[in-house]
Amino acid sequence: MWMGAGRRSWPSQARIFQLHMANSLQTPQLFKPFDGAVGLFDSGVGGLSILRSVRSLMPALDLVYVADSLHAPYGEQSEAFIKARTLALGLALERAGVKAMVVACNTATVLAVKALRAQTQLPVVAIEPAIKPAVSQTRSGVVGVLATTQTTQSQSVQRLCERYGTNTKILLQACPGLVELVESGQHQSDEVHQLLSHFVEPLIRQGADTLVLGCTHYSFLKEMIGLVAGKGVELIDPADAVARELGRRLSLQSMATEKNVDPKALNHESLDAQAQFLHPHGSGTIRLFTTGSISQAQVVMSRLWGEDLVVQSFTDPLT
Repeated sequence: MWMGAGRRSWPSQARIFQLHMANSLQTPQLFKPFDGAVGLFDSGVGGLSILRSVRSLMPALDLVYVADSLHAPYGEQSEAFIKARTLALGLALERAGVKAMVVACNTATVLAVKALRAQTQLPVVAIEPAIKPAVSQTRSGVVGVLATTQTTQSQSVQRLCERYGTNTKILLQACPGLVELVESGQHQSDEVHQLLSHFVEPLIRQGADTLVLGCTHYSFLKEMIGLVAGKGVELIDPADAVARELGRRLSLQSMATEKNVDPKALNHESLDAQAQFLHPHGSGTIRLFTTGSISQAQVVMSRLWGEDLVVQSFTDPLT
């Protein structure tokens, strides 16, 4: 597997990266430790669900994942704080040389991705609650959206509801506490089950037959959510859709350097085929970082991923 022999060389790489990141705000960034990789970041470990989908679709890509676990959960933080963290992490990845980035956090997307895109020339793929596909799939005409408090209260989600909910009842359900339990490795605990019962059962009683997983952390609760929701309830997890969109954006990025190619003439099918051609089966590197406790991150990330992982410290660009 990809973790293999890289274990022995990583500590020195991490130290080099920390030294350069520490000086990146004062001096020109000459050394780019993530040159050519795709950077993904989330408030914590939830974005590993997106990382897994990207890895599955384009295994030859070099990937960098940053968990901002020191500041998780974003969903209960102020909008100003979330914007500051999103900009800090995104621009730090850009300075380190990534060729594209994925905001693997619904809360960061709905509150801050516009500001990030305004400050970078890189392709930025973001995740948001999959309300549109949920509306197209519901049979009962009632859709439930499980998300963080900040996500459910955001103007972006309100606009999605207004745009796609004309003939559908959309129930927004804030789920405080779930992210913290996933972050602490308790995603299979009785406490999670109790919280999910509290959040999900009222949606089912109101007729919801489709539930949107509006936080990447909830991907790791999918099995338990399904048990609580019961048979016949569809769960919408946009992780694979985000991976496909990243592939399309990378395809467009590559084609921009080719002559006689009009990106506007390309449909999703041709872009998907191009993504598979550009990033065939292979063994790209995956580097994992956290702003929080390395030991905690290694335990939790390994448990969620299903194999032992090595996690490095990401020097906080705001300190």
